[in-house]
Amino acid sequence: MPSEGEGGSQGHSLAVVPTGKIAAVVTHLEMLAPPLALSAPAAHANLAVERVAMPDIDWYRGIYRAVGEDWLWYTRLAMDDAELAASIRQPGIEIYRLVRENADIGLLELDFRFRPDVELVFFGVVADAIGTGAAHILMRHAIHRAWRDAPRRFWVHTCTLDHPRALRFYERSGFRAYKREIEIDDDPRLTGVLPRSAAPWYPIVE
Repeated sequence: MPSEGEGGSQGHSLAVVPTGKIAAVVTHLEMLAPPLALSAPAAHANLAVERVAMPDIDWYRGIYRAVGEDWLWYTRLAMDDAELAASIRQPGIEIYRLVRENADIGLLELDFRFRPDVELVFFGVVADAIGTGAAHILMRHAIHRAWRDAPRRFWVHTCTLDHPRALRFYERSGFRAYKREIEIDDDPRLTGVLPRSAAPWYPIVE
């Protein structure tokens, strides 16, 4: 892509991101029918997906941070206790954890409040579980649970702040892109929501 001030193709444009902000391209994806081979997820010897019916606030923040800090997940960390409890304990929200040898290594959050649509709100595994197949196990559970009630669609959004293979992972799982947006927000490392050491791959501009 041409740098600012260089010539570019018709329709090319650049937008300056204000100091202290972060910017991401957000891709919305949807699944309009269950996979043809959809079946109940098979049991695995050292991995289990468990529903957390009434999530403890500290537990939720811990797994959310463990999974998402490298990718600048911050929205739930910015909530106070009452706001977070109201968000994750309300009817229609289902939260699951992926457990390996008694340790939580993955987070799955589904939103059934706006039926017939189901949203995959948060999904991810901790750093040392990436590339081990753990995410595929968690995704199979997510897809199976979402389609159990025959929704109109199952949808998710990801962005360029997520793991670089996240978009392809969702596409391989059966989701198809249908909308793209640009999101700009305060850098959570500058507001104190995340430590300055979070996501060192994404430079702080201040």
